[in-house]
Amino acid sequence: MYTYRPVPGFTTLCDPLEVPGLGYLPVNAFVLHAAEPVVVDTGLSLADRHFVEDLGAVLDPADVRWIWLTHPDRDHTGGLFQLLEVAPDAKVVTTFLGMGILGCERQLPLDRVHLLNPGQALDVGDRQLRAFRPPLFDSPATTGFQDSVTGVVVSSDCFGAPLATADLAGCDDVRAVPAADLRSAQLLWATVDSPWVHGVDRGAYERGLEPLRAMAPSAVLSTHLPPAIGCLDDLLDMLRKAPDADPFIGPDQRALEQMLAGFAPAS
Repeated sequence: MYTYRPVPGFTTLCDPLEVPGLGYLPVNAFVLHAAEPVVVDTGLSLADRHFVEDLGAVLDPADVRWIWLTHPDRDHTGGLFQLLEVAPDAKVVTTFLGMGILGCERQLPLDRVHLLNPGQALDVGDRQLRAFRPPLFDSPATTGFQDSVTGVVVSSDCFGAPLATADLAGCDDVRAVPAADLRSAQLLWATVDSPWVHGVDRGAYERGLEPLRAMAPSAVLSTHLPPAIGCLDDLLDMLRKAPDADPFIGPDQRALEQMLAGFAPAS
């Protein structure tokens, strides 16, 4: 786990995940140190991960008032129910669909839920968090936000990239990644995570990038990318090129069997 403060008011908890054939994917959760503390996503749903324990090095989990779930995929919900147990005043910020998807695994107590749609805002005591849907997403329940005090945007999976090493995945500034390598990795991730991008109406898609440009974020914090500070134009240029990137074609059964054969002990 890599823990650092990339911008004032935010702490990143990064748990790079090795993805065979792709590299190391940053898996970030965030703490917004607002008057009413906000935890954004809750880490990987793997048995050897201990999100609440890791969070305890940043703040007392009992002080958490909001758990903003950018969407209910398993790499965002690992510590959710344990955190609810130790943070008795916390509510989960999600959409109606997000609540329903979570309920397929374990029902959220309805009095612990705060439903929020893109375009609406959450008051966390000393600032507003305005919800929006990022230009690329892999879940219809995805909701990012912009912090009214710092201007920071949390973009969920949008802008992600598998990187060459765990240290690069866990670094505190995306500018540590060589620019060409970053662009290639981001385009790969866009086609893996949002394959629908190849079938979009280009005009409508590019118009959909303008609200994010208009936000003029001071930094972009993605679940799957090191913090991006002062490079919005590069990020948006990457998104414009995503529909033209080569579609991702994953390994098939033959490749799996070859992989398994490579694991077999020598006779």
